[in-house]
Amino acid sequence: MLKTRLVAVLILADGRVVQSVRFKHTNAIHYDPIHAIECFNKWAVDEIVMLNVSRNPDSRSAFSDAVGAVSSSCFVPLSAGGWIDDEDFAANLLSNGADKLVINTALADSPELVSRLSARYGAQCIVASMDVKRDDSGDTHIVVDRGSRVAFNDPVSWACQAEALGAGEIFFNSVDHDGARKGYNLDILQKICSAVRIPVIAFGGVFSWQHLVEGVHVGASAVAAANIFHYTEHSTKKAKRYLAQAGILVRNEGQTKV
Repeated sequence: MLKTRLVAVLILADGRVVQSVRFKHTNAIHYDPIHAIECFNKWAVDEIVMLNVSRNPDSRSAFSDAVGAVSSSCFVPLSAGGWIDDEDFAANLLSNGADKLVINTALADSPELVSRLSARYGAQCIVASMDVKRDDSGDTHIVVDRGSRVAFNDPVSWACQAEALGAGEIFFNSVDHDGARKGYNLDILQKICSAVRIPVIAFGGVFSWQHLVEGVHVGASAVAAANIFHYTEHSTKKAKRYLAQAGILVRNEGQTKV
């Protein structure tokens, strides 16, 4: 049986690790992402995701340098995303140590780029980042470009399309749940997990370890969080211990070691 992965997310804005609340980033948690990695290296996290949420495309170079610095220090797979809109920048991130590319807006604006990257590097290298947001009428849509515009109306069809384009994994988030401390958007997450054959990483809204368990129970292959992992001492070790006690197979801090 496959083990559930625990993923720590570093959200970077202008080089700083920041707290995210409904895609607004105001509080700096770390002024250098290396400080976060020093902790996660000791706390048995399975993977790291680094996201550049700066609205300035000129931030790409500094972000790539940050990926290089983090990759030289962390001991687990590293995914990186933000402003990947051409093959050169994708290659730059990989050459700086990223193991996977997290792609969001290009899924809407340049789907052929996603297919080319998948053909060149393999589907296992392509993580389709999908953000959903509920409108005033209660309908849920796909949003891109840091959550600033609606790209598609049906999240399930969007996930299937991402898989068809060559994505090997989906990184699912909800603008409404992001930083809102009410757990994952389980309704949409479950529909996505049921519709695609590729693994789905749940993200957005974790405020208790039970929220991680709920994500696994609706089908997520991996569970991710950002804010809670930064503000809790030995956070990912504690999270794994809770998952194991709930009967979920995890690495390192698994059932037999807790």
